[in-house]
Order: sequence, then structure tokens, then C-alpha cells
Amino acid sequence: MADSLTVMVDSPPKPEFPPEKAHRQRKSNQDQIATHEPEHSPSTIQKAIAEFVGTYILIFAGCGAALINETLPLTIVGIAMVAGLALTVAIYSVGHVSGGHFNPAVTIALATVRKIQLKLVPIYVLCQFMSATLAIFTLKVLYHDKVDIGVTVTQFTSSTSHLEALVWEFIITSILVLTICGVATDHRGSKDLAGAAIGISVLINVIIAGPITGASMNPARSLGPAIVSGVYKNIWVYLIGPTLGAIFATVLYKFLRVSKPAKPEDRT
Repeated sequence: MADSLTVMVDSPPKPEFPPEKAHRQRKSNQDQIATHEPEHSPSTIQKAIAEFVGTYILIFAGCGAALINETLPLTIVGIAMVAGLALTVAIYSVGHVSGGHFNPAVTIALATVRKIQLKLVPIYVLCQFMSATLAIFTLKVLYHDKVDIGVTVTQFTSSTSHLEALVWEFIITSILVLTICGVATDHRGSKDLAGAAIGISVLINVIIAGPITGASMNPARSLGPAIVSGVYKNIWVYLIGPTLGAIFATVLYKFLRVSKPAKPEDRT
């Protein structure tokens, strides 16, 4: 009996695969999964359409609120709520398809830190500008002459200098994009609440800066109304300010980001 026990201890059952073969098997399975993943990811045209639709929702609702405010006062709080909720709706509707940028400044900034493929940048930006222009044109057609479409054009108050307006747009866009980086691009963030958090950041920014600069935070939001109305005064402020603010926020968050730990099987 003692001899038989000794045999059992000294001769454990052999594994089904040797360690080297098991590792190769796991690697093969991972490669097969990686091979099939692209088949289930959105195509470039699907992403472009999602950006177009999401931007349209955002601009149509946000600028529509500004038009309604001319006849039925919503106050800055009401306009801010519409803008924030519109972005939240757009993110939860099609954000999972394209990443939910709906803003050229966001797209350019994320490309700066390589969070989006460079080939998608011109496609996204073009779709965003075209969508914003179409949204304003739609509002103009629907409202006829009841309200001047010019009220949707972002302008800063006469008491505000160009530099001050630039700084305002830089800061509020930085807040918006820092929120996006924290909740949507970081593996530690709460993805389920990303849309709500980003929408709230827009609401806060519009309440604070809306009466001063119009709180654009989005070059498409400013260029669309400018094209339809033909008013391009100070447009450069709303193209440069948000873009620089967005880039600053993404670069800043790059230093705050923690690398995602490797899975145990990746270290074998």
C-alpha cells in the first residue's frame, strides 16, 4: 500500500498539453478572436454617418433653443439644459458607433494623442461641418421669417475683448474635453454614465459662459450658423479657441492616465 501511494505522489497525471503547447494554444485562440473582431466593428462610412447624425441632433436642438428663446424666453438655464440634454441624447444614440465626437475640436484633440486614427480626422470634421450647416439651414426653412436665424451666430459681448473671448472658449472647451477623456477614453472611467457626465459639463459651461461668448466649445457650432447667415464676424475666435482648449485638455489628461494592466495570459 505504501508503495502504491508513493507511485501516485511521485507520478502526477500528465497535463493534457505541455506548458509550451498550452501557451501556443492560448495564443492561437487570441489570434482567432482578434481576427474576427474587425468584422464586428463599424465601417468608416457607418462612423461618418453616426458623426453626421449626432452632430445634427446637437446643433438642431441647441440652436433651436436659441431661436425659441426669442419668442418664448427659456433663459440661459433653459438653453443650457437643451444643449446638454441634446448632447447626451446624441451620445447614447450613436456615440457607440463613431465614438461620439460631434465636434471638430474633439476629433482633432483626440487625434493629437492618438486616440483616433488619423485617416478618420478629415472624414469626421467634414461630416461635422456639413451636418451643422444643414441643421441651421433646416431651422431657417422651418422658421421662415418668424425669427432671425442670425441669433444662432455665436458672438461675444461688446465689453469682451478678442483675447478674453479666446480665453473663455479655451477654458470651457478644456473642461468639456477633460470630462470626455475622464469618462469615455479612460479604462477607469464609468462608461455607462459618460453621456450624462459630458452633457452636464456642457450645461454648466453654457450657464457660465453663454451670456458672454455664446459658449460655442465647437467650431462646427459656430461655422454652421455663420455659413447660413453669412455673418463671419470674429469666427476665428470660435475656430481657434475651442481647438486649442481641446488639445490642451487631451495632452493634460495624457499625464493623468494610467496604463491598463496587462492580462495574466498576456504576460506568459
